This record gives sequence, C-alpha cells and structure tokens, in this order.
Amino acid sequence: MLVPVFTLKLSHKLVPRTVALGRFDGTHPCLAAATQAGKVTAGGGRQQQGGGAGRSLTASPILLPSGLLNINQAISCLSAGLLRPQPAADCLLVGTATSLLAYDVHDNSELFYREVSDGANAIVLGKLGDITSPLAIIGGNCALQGFDYKGNDLFWTVTGDNVRSLALCDFDGDGKTELLVGSEDFDIRVFKEDEIVAEMSETETVTALSPMYGSRFGYALSNGTVGVYDKTARYWRIKSKNHAMSIHAFDLNSDGVCELITGWSNGKVDARSDRTGEVIFKDNFASSIAGVVEGDYRMDGSTQLICCSVDGEVRGYLPGGEEMKGNLMDTSAEQDLIRELSQKKQNLLLELRNYEENAKAEQNTQLKEADGQRGVIPANTQLQTSLSVNLGSDSQSAHVELCISTTNDTIIRAVLIFAEGIFEGESHVVHPSLQNLSGCVRVPLTPPKDVPVDLHIKAFVGYRNSTQFHVFELTRQLPRFSMYALSSPDSATEPLSFVNCTMNERPQRIVMWLNQSFLLPEDAEFQSAPFQVCFTSLRNAGQLFIKIKSGGEISISTDDIDLAGDIIQSMASFLAIEDLQVEADFPAYFEELKKVLVKVDEHHSVNQRLSADMAEHSNLIRSMLVQAEDARLLGDMKNMKTRYIELYDLNRDLINQYKIRCNNHTELLNNLKAVNQAIQRAGRLRGKYAYWEGTGSPGSH
Repeated sequence: MLVPVFTLKLSHKLVPRTVALGRFDGTHPCLAAATQAGKVTAGGGRQQQGGGAGRSLTASPILLPSGLLNINQAISCLSAGLLRPQPAADCLLVGTATSLLAYDVHDNSELFYREVSDGANAIVLGKLGDITSPLAIIGGNCALQGFDYKGNDLFWTVTGDNVRSLALCDFDGDGKTELLVGSEDFDIRVFKEDEIVAEMSETETVTALSPMYGSRFGYALSNGTVGVYDKTARYWRIKSKNHAMSIHAFDLNSDGVCELITGWSNGKVDARSDRTGEVIFKDNFASSIAGVVEGDYRMDGSTQLICCSVDGEVRGYLPGGEEMKGNLMDTSAEQDLIRELSQKKQNLLLELRNYEENAKAEQNTQLKEADGQRGVIPANTQLQTSLSVNLGSDSQSAHVELCISTTNDTIIRAVLIFAEGIFEGESHVVHPSLQNLSGCVRVPLTPPKDVPVDLHIKAFVGYRNSTQFHVFELTRQLPRFSMYALSSPDSATEPLSFVNCTMNERPQRIVMWLNQSFLLPEDAEFQSAPFQVCFTSLRNAGQLFIKIKSGGEISISTDDIDLAGDIIQSMASFLAIEDLQVEADFPAYFEELKKVLVKVDEHHSVNQRLSADMAEHSNLIRSMLVQAEDARLLGDMKNMKTRYIELYDLNRDLINQYKIRCNNHTELLNNLKAVNQAIQRAGRLRGKYAYWEGTGSPGSH
C-alpha cells in the first residue's frame, strides 16, 4: 500500500487553493501557503538522518522572518515560480481582491506591487505564446492581466465573466503554451495570447484547471465534477457530493503517464487514470484539502506528491514502484479479487433467475390472452422519441417536450433521463402512477442555456401487470436553440437591434444549419433566397428574425446581444468560417453601456477624491499623535486629552471614509464587469474565433 514518506504539521490554518512550492533561494524547496489571518507562511523541509517511510519532517521557517509575511488583506490566490532571468530563484506571487504582490522571499523585498482594480481571483506563472519573458498572469473581474518581473503590463484582455481558474497548456500542439481560463459563466476558454481559439461549455462554475501532458488537461467544477479534456473533447468526468478543492497532474504509479490527483472538501485525496477516471489511489485527511503540489521537499533527488489540509497537516508521497503493478490502494489484492468474483457471482445468479422467470412467463403467455397476464414483450418492440415545442397555456409554462413511446401495446413503467445542465443533479425520473400507465410518456424540458445537450434515456417497458421489465437505452440530442419556437413573421414585431453579415454559402447550407440548431416542424419548408424565419423565445417571449437575402447577405434581428453572438458562433462553426465582418447595432444595449461608462468615470473620480482625503486625514493623525505624546511627556493632561479626543474623531472619520471607498470600489467593479462583458459580447459577433482587438489597458476602462 502506498503510504506517506513524510508528514509534518504547520502551526496555521490554511486558505484553500493557496498552496505553492518554490525554491526561493534557488536551492532549498519551501512550502508556502496563505493563512486565514491574511498572512503567508513559508517553510522548508529539513532532511533528517535515519527513519523510513512515514517519518516526520519539521517545517523550518528559515526563509521568512518569523515564518510569516503579513499581507493585511484576505489572500485570494498564491503561486511561486521563476519570474526573473537572474537570479535563478523562484519568487512568491500573492493576489488579493485589489492587488498583486511579487515578493523576493530570500531577500525579504518586493519585486513589484500593483494595484489591480479587477482583482486577482486566480494566478498562474509561466510563458505565454510568443511573449519572451515569463508572466505572472492573474484573472479577476472579467479581465486577464500579465506582468513581467518589473511589474510591466505586457498582456491584457477580457473574458466573459469573473475568472475562477487559470492554467497554461500547449492546447493546439504547436510547441507554444496557450492560456486556459475557467469562469463563473460555466465556460472554459482557450486564449492564444489575446485571441480565443476554443471554448467549451460546462454545467457549473469552473473552479480548477490543471495541465496534464500535451493537449490534455483536467478540470473541476463547483458542483463536485472533475474530469479530463483532450483539446475540446471530454475524455471522462465523474461527479461527487463533495467539492474538489485542488487538482494536480502527477505520475503516481510510475507508468509514464500523469494521473489526475484531486483533493476534496471532505479530506479525501484520490488519483484517477487520465484515460478512464478509475481510482488507483486514495487517502484521507481529517479536514478539507487546501492544496496539492509536487517537488523534492526532502532534497533526496526524488519528486514527491505533497498534499496539505486546511488544518496544516502535510503528507508527501513517492510514486509507486513497478512491484506494485499499478495497485496503490490495497496490498491484499487477493481479497479484492475474491470480493469482485463474489459480486459477479451474485449478478449472474440474479440474471439467471430473471431468465427463468421470463421463460415461465412466456409459457403462460401462450395459455392466457389477457394483456394483464402477459410477461415477455414482443421481440419487435421498439422505443421511439420525438422532440417538439409546447407553447403551454402562458409564457411561464412554455417548454420543450420529449415524447417517448413504444411501437405496440406495451406500457412504459418508468423513464430515467441523464442530461447535463437541465435537471438538478443531472438526472430526472418519471414514474407514472398505475392509473396513468400507457405506451407514451411526455417529459417537459427547459434548458437554461443555449447549448446542445445529449439526453441519455433509459426506459422500463413491459405490460401493465408485469413484474419484470425490459430496459431500453438510447441517446437523443437536444438542439442548441431548442427554446425558440417557429412563429409567423406577420404576427410579430421585428426587433430594432440587428447583426448583418455576408457569407458566401448556398442557402441550402443555411437551411441545414437551421434544421440542426432549431426544433422545426416536420412540414416546415424554405424557399430559395430570399426568405426569412421568425422565432419566439420560450423564456421571455423575445423575437428573433433571421433573413437570408440574395447574394449571401444574412440579417439577424434580436434585442438579445448574447443570442446574436451565439447564433453567429453556431453558424460560423457549422460553416467553418474563421473570421466574419459584421455590422451590428443594439441601440438599447449601447445606451445602457454609455450610462455604465459614465458611472465608471464617476466612481474613478470619487475614488481619487476619497484617496486624497484619506491621505490628508492620515497626515493629520500623525501630526496630532505627535502633539498628544508631547503633551503627555510635558505633563499637560488637558492638552493631551483634547488631542486624543481629536484623534478619536479623525480616526472615526477615516474609518467611515474607508467604508465609503469600499462601497465605491464594489460598484466600480460591477460597472467594469459590465464593460468587459460588453467587449466580450461584441467579440462574439465576429466569427468562429472571436476576440476583441482592444488597444486599451485596465486603467483606461
């Protein structure tokens, strides 16, 4: 069994997802982590003589004064790595809601300190694309920034929502690293410098990303899902009732391929095969995992997998040798084999009993003609599915309807549907009552987002009084824009907002895209260009007009800029168009954006004024404190009392101004988020590989 080769106990409570390992003096490995008191603790492992596997090491805080770096703010992210060309020593990067600090731990000095208005929710360090120097890349409020070792802002772009995770990976296999960005809008975006080259939609906030090897990377979601992608194809995923706090790629079984190591909120650590997701190792801590890193912490020439819990417990594991043959969980392999064979025996016995009962039922069927007495379903029984739009009695009840039916007089006893992002918990069971049993079951679906969804259906089919049922399994895809019903253009008002573009494509190809992306009636027919189609949203009754004009000109009219972007992206992907020149106008949205930009300027002005007032108050406080102390030393108690009363009033005013500044900063962040999202939405109108060629910087929002 794989056991820790060392353990140690830190004397501080750690913040999840803020653990890093670095050689801050260029030689000795040092474990750094953020504490819940707004400090950073850092210590190196002392190599000890003697002892075997499982021996304890001591955390030696030899690289930080008192072992702590005081940040005085809640630390949101932390990383370590090579940022400077010389000396060849790692630096410590600490991100907060308002700043980024690059710190030389060995010399106890700042490399640089930058105020970042968008905050730092996630951080990654390394080379990006053709940018020659390593960058400290932070993700915050819809924005991405990259700084070199001098604090110069060499990289900036925006993304669709608040950034929660970052990773560097050679996504397209060109030998250069791309930036993977996980955000709160459930998307994983791949940036080739400031250009989006791929986008994958998930079902929850993407909380962690980890490169594995080549173009393969692991991911974790806030709903307990972890999995592996290879480029845009998902290899596997699993879902747990616990939350994944940290993921890391590490070859734990020495087979030359990295496994996905996951630290969970319940204290469990497991290693899963990158190909199948099968667990090959697990261990348990007494508290939630704070972080998983790797390094030669013992300085013995071997790399260990290092796991830290929020209580400060640290364990290091060496990869298993060939003698373990990949079985890292249990030395009693024989017992596992016996349990597995026993389970197979039970399953086979149960299956045999079912066959025997079915044989008896088939004999009885020949003697009894009543439907209720029949057992085995006919061999030609089939399960059919269809999707349609149900407008309901009002706009609140409109939905997509999945109809599941049999081809004869058998009944459907129950239906189990698995679908990502549609049902709570990703599964839904329909179990009709005995009075309502029939050969047809209708299931309402209301997908919250416009993404294609695979519906994995399992149906139990038999007769009304059957005790055993046949299980049918099939998969049906829900089109991307299924929540839009075809309507008559004559009965709808065309929206004022529009996107116009020209595509050199035959109208038949556009019709193929319409049939693939929307739920159209079977009798829907489209003439050759020009023609137009009108859809009504089942979510908010908004109108969508798509006009196909002669000469390849296409006009999309909708007041929803997100929907327009989704349609452009879908068409460009289907028609393999990489870049698209468009003309767009969204008067109502742009008017709101103008108001937001005015508010941003106002908040900046207020922030500058408050900063000046606070600086003036701070100077007054220093002066008043000197006067009060002088009065105390001179024994002038009356004057001292007066000065301290004034100090108290000044301090109270300073605290109130700070609260006002905090509220102003929060409103500023919300408005900057709206601006960044507007840039992202505008970029999505430009084609398959949409990005915004901005010339601004974070300070010029």
